[in-house]
Amino acid sequence: MRKYSIYFAFLFFSLFALVRPVFADYTLPYPSYMPGNKLYKVSRIFDVIENYWHFGAIAQTKYHLQLSDKYLVEAKTLFEYKQYLLGSDALARSDMQFSSLPAHINAVSKEGVDTLLLRTTIKDAAAKHVEVLQGLLDTTPETFNWTPEKTKATLLNIHAQIQSAIDLRNSVLNTLNN
Repeated sequence: MRKYSIYFAFLFFSLFALVRPVFADYTLPYPSYMPGNKLYKVSRIFDVIENYWHFGAIAQTKYHLQLSDKYLVEAKTLFEYKQYLLGSDALARSDMQFSSLPAHINAVSKEGVDTLLLRTTIKDAAAKHVEVLQGLLDTTPETFNWTPEKTKATLLNIHAQIQSAIDLRNSVLNTLNN
Protein backbone atom coordinates (compact mmCIF):
# COMPACT_ATOMS: atom_id res chain seq x y z
CA MET A 1 0.00 0.00 0.00
CA ARG A 2 2.82 2.38 0.89
CA LYS A 3 4.46 1.64 -2.46
CA TYR A 4 1.46 3.04 -4.36
CA SER A 5 1.29 6.18 -2.27
CA ILE A 6 4.94 6.95 -3.06
CA TYR A 7 4.25 6.48 -6.78
CA PHE A 8 1.15 8.65 -6.54
CA ALA A 9 3.08 11.38 -4.71
CA PHE A 10 5.89 11.21 -7.30
CA LEU A 11 3.36 11.40 -10.16
CA PHE A 12 1.50 14.29 -8.54
CA PHE A 13 4.61 16.38 -7.92
CA SER A 14 6.08 15.65 -11.35
CA LEU A 15 2.83 16.82 -13.00
CA PHE A 16 2.79 19.87 -10.73
CA ALA A 17 6.34 20.70 -11.84
CA LEU A 18 5.26 20.65 -15.49
CA VAL A 19 2.49 23.16 -14.90
CA ARG A 20 3.81 26.66 -15.33
CA PRO A 21 1.91 29.87 -14.81
CA VAL A 22 0.60 31.31 -18.03
CA PHE A 23 0.73 35.06 -18.54
CA ALA A 24 -1.39 36.63 -21.25
CA ASP A 25 -1.05 40.04 -22.78
CA TYR A 26 -3.49 42.69 -21.70
CA THR A 27 -6.70 42.26 -23.66
CA LEU A 28 -9.44 44.74 -24.31
CA PRO A 29 -13.08 43.73 -23.81
CA TYR A 30 -15.47 42.79 -26.56
CA PRO A 31 -17.57 45.80 -27.63
CA SER A 32 -20.67 46.26 -25.54
CA TYR A 33 -23.85 47.92 -26.66
CA MET A 34 -23.11 50.47 -29.36
CA PRO A 35 -24.97 53.69 -30.21
CA GLY A 36 -28.14 52.82 -32.06
CA ASN A 37 -28.89 49.79 -29.89
CA LYS A 38 -32.03 50.11 -27.76
CA LEU A 39 -30.07 49.25 -24.62
CA TYR A 40 -27.16 51.65 -25.25
CA LYS A 41 -28.55 54.51 -23.16
CA VAL A 42 -29.49 52.07 -20.41
CA SER A 43 -25.93 50.71 -20.36
CA ARG A 44 -24.56 54.27 -20.07
CA ILE A 45 -26.86 54.87 -17.09
CA PHE A 46 -25.65 51.63 -15.48
CA ASP A 47 -22.05 52.77 -16.02
CA VAL A 48 -22.77 55.84 -13.90
CA ILE A 49 -24.73 53.92 -11.26
CA GLU A 50 -22.01 51.28 -10.94
CA ASN A 51 -19.62 53.98 -9.72
CA TYR A 52 -21.50 53.94 -6.41
CA TRP A 53 -21.32 50.16 -6.21
CA HIS A 54 -17.52 50.00 -6.21
CA PHE A 55 -16.34 50.79 -2.70
CA GLY A 56 -12.71 51.51 -1.86
CA ALA A 57 -9.80 52.83 -3.83
CA ILE A 58 -8.80 49.49 -5.37
CA ALA A 59 -12.30 48.80 -6.67
CA GLN A 60 -12.58 52.36 -7.98
CA THR A 61 -9.26 52.00 -9.82
CA LYS A 62 -10.36 48.78 -11.47
CA TYR A 63 -13.78 50.26 -12.30
CA HIS A 64 -12.35 53.33 -14.04
CA LEU A 65 -9.82 51.23 -15.94
CA GLN A 66 -12.64 48.92 -17.06
CA LEU A 67 -14.69 51.89 -18.30
CA SER A 68 -11.68 53.34 -20.08
CA ASP A 69 -11.16 50.01 -21.85
CA LYS A 70 -14.85 49.76 -22.74
CA TYR A 71 -15.05 53.27 -24.18
CA LEU A 72 -11.79 52.83 -26.10
CA VAL A 73 -13.14 49.70 -27.78
CA GLU A 74 -16.35 51.57 -28.52
CA ALA A 75 -14.35 54.45 -30.06
CA LYS A 76 -12.22 52.06 -32.11
CA THR A 77 -15.28 50.29 -33.47
CA LEU A 78 -17.05 53.54 -34.30
CA PHE A 79 -13.98 54.96 -36.03
CA GLU A 80 -13.68 51.78 -38.08
CA TYR A 81 -17.30 52.22 -39.22
CA LYS A 82 -16.59 55.88 -40.07
CA GLN A 83 -18.87 57.15 -37.30
CA TYR A 84 -16.36 59.86 -36.43
CA LEU A 85 -18.52 62.08 -34.22
CA LEU A 86 -19.66 59.18 -32.04
CA GLY A 87 -16.14 57.74 -31.99
CA SER A 88 -14.73 61.08 -30.92
CA ASP A 89 -17.22 61.23 -28.06
CA ALA A 90 -16.37 57.70 -26.92
CA LEU A 91 -12.64 58.47 -27.03
CA ALA A 92 -13.19 61.57 -24.89
CA ARG A 93 -15.04 59.42 -22.32
CA SER A 94 -12.20 56.89 -22.36
CA ASP A 95 -9.67 59.67 -21.79
CA MET A 96 -11.69 61.05 -18.89
CA GLN A 97 -11.77 57.64 -17.19
CA PHE A 98 -8.09 56.95 -17.84
CA SER A 99 -6.98 60.34 -16.54
CA SER A 100 -8.56 59.58 -13.16
CA LEU A 101 -6.38 56.50 -12.58
CA PRO A 102 -3.31 58.19 -11.00
CA ALA A 103 -5.50 59.81 -8.33
CA HIS A 104 -7.04 56.43 -7.51
CA ILE A 105 -3.61 54.78 -7.37
CA ASN A 106 -2.48 57.50 -4.94
CA ALA A 107 -5.55 56.80 -2.80
CA VAL A 108 -4.63 53.11 -2.72
CA SER A 109 -1.07 54.01 -1.70
CA LYS A 110 -2.35 56.25 1.10
CA GLU A 111 -4.26 53.28 2.48
CA GLY A 112 -0.95 51.47 2.85
CA VAL A 113 -1.73 48.81 0.27
CA ASP A 114 0.93 47.54 -2.13
CA THR A 115 0.10 48.97 -5.56
CA LEU A 116 2.58 46.97 -7.63
CA LEU A 117 -0.05 44.73 -9.25
CA LEU A 118 -2.41 47.64 -9.98
CA ARG A 119 0.42 49.72 -11.42
CA THR A 120 1.50 46.82 -13.62
CA THR A 121 -2.06 46.33 -14.86
CA ILE A 122 -2.43 50.02 -15.67
CA LYS A 123 0.95 50.07 -17.44
CA ASP A 124 -0.09 47.06 -19.54
CA ALA A 125 -3.42 48.72 -20.28
CA ALA A 126 -1.73 51.98 -21.29
CA ALA A 127 0.60 50.12 -23.64
CA LYS A 128 -2.35 48.29 -25.23
CA HIS A 129 -4.33 51.53 -25.50
CA VAL A 130 -1.40 53.25 -27.24
CA GLU A 131 -1.13 50.33 -29.65
CA VAL A 132 -4.83 50.58 -30.54
CA LEU A 133 -4.65 54.36 -30.85
CA GLN A 134 -1.60 54.17 -33.13
CA GLY A 135 -3.61 51.85 -35.36
CA LEU A 136 -6.42 54.40 -35.43
CA LEU A 137 -4.01 57.09 -36.61
CA ASP A 138 -3.31 54.94 -39.66
CA THR A 139 -6.97 54.30 -40.53
CA THR A 140 -8.73 57.59 -39.81
CA PRO A 141 -8.67 60.91 -41.64
CA GLU A 142 -6.75 63.75 -40.03
CA THR A 143 -9.84 65.94 -39.91
CA PHE A 144 -13.49 65.38 -40.70
CA ASN A 145 -16.21 67.92 -41.34
CA TRP A 146 -19.40 66.51 -39.85
CA THR A 147 -22.44 68.22 -41.31
CA PRO A 148 -25.86 67.45 -39.84
CA GLU A 149 -28.99 68.26 -41.80
CA LYS A 150 -30.34 71.28 -39.90
CA THR A 151 -27.46 72.66 -37.84
CA LYS A 152 -23.97 73.98 -38.34
CA ALA A 153 -21.10 71.76 -39.40
CA THR A 154 -18.57 70.54 -36.84
CA LEU A 155 -14.91 70.15 -37.71
CA LEU A 156 -13.40 67.16 -35.94
CA ASN A 157 -9.63 67.11 -35.52
CA ILE A 158 -9.47 63.35 -35.24
CA HIS A 159 -5.69 62.90 -35.37
CA ALA A 160 -5.17 65.67 -32.82
CA GLN A 161 -7.63 64.00 -30.46
CA ILE A 162 -6.04 60.58 -30.93
CA GLN A 163 -2.56 62.04 -30.40
CA SER A 164 -3.83 63.76 -27.25
CA ALA A 165 -5.15 60.39 -26.03
CA ILE A 166 -1.75 58.79 -26.71
CA ASP A 167 -0.01 61.61 -24.84
CA LEU A 168 -2.38 61.17 -21.89
CA ARG A 169 -1.58 57.48 -21.63
CA ASN A 170 2.15 58.15 -21.90
CA SER A 171 1.95 60.80 -19.18
CA VAL A 172 0.11 58.36 -16.90
CA LEU A 173 2.84 55.81 -17.64
CA ASN A 174 5.48 58.37 -16.65
CA THR A 175 3.55 59.20 -13.48
CA LEU A 176 3.35 55.52 -12.51
CA ASN A 177 7.04 54.95 -13.22
CA ASN A 178 8.07 57.70 -10.79
